[in-house]
Amino acid sequence: MKIVMAVIKPFKLEEVRDALTAVGVHGLTVTEVKGYGRQKGHTEIYRGAEYAVSFLPKIKLEIAVADADVTRAIEAICAAARTGQIGDGKIFVSDIEHAVRIRTGETDDAAI
Repeated sequence: MKIVMAVIKPFKLEEVRDALTAVGVHGLTVTEVKGYGRQKGHTEIYRGAEYAVSFLPKIKLEIAVADADVTRAIEAICAAARTGQIGDGKIFVSDIEHAVRIRTGETDDAAI
């Protein structure tokens, strides 16, 4: 089992969710976050004054998937989240040692 964590642009959330559902990946956790990467934020003009925006709004997705589904999940996220512009995001994959579905007590692959 793996946890796929993706940080994407907020307006791409629905497209990514639909793409994951289409490849058979169900269930994800969504968190609104702020951050920056290589672009280091940007400047904006508000009422004639220029100011720096250091942290940009992003969406963090966390998806628990079986080992066999990792590649499909990553490909679906990449295809749906890509705009070709700076700040499209990142995907990180980590191992899950153990998972338990609280309601039924199912464990590991059966729990996800």
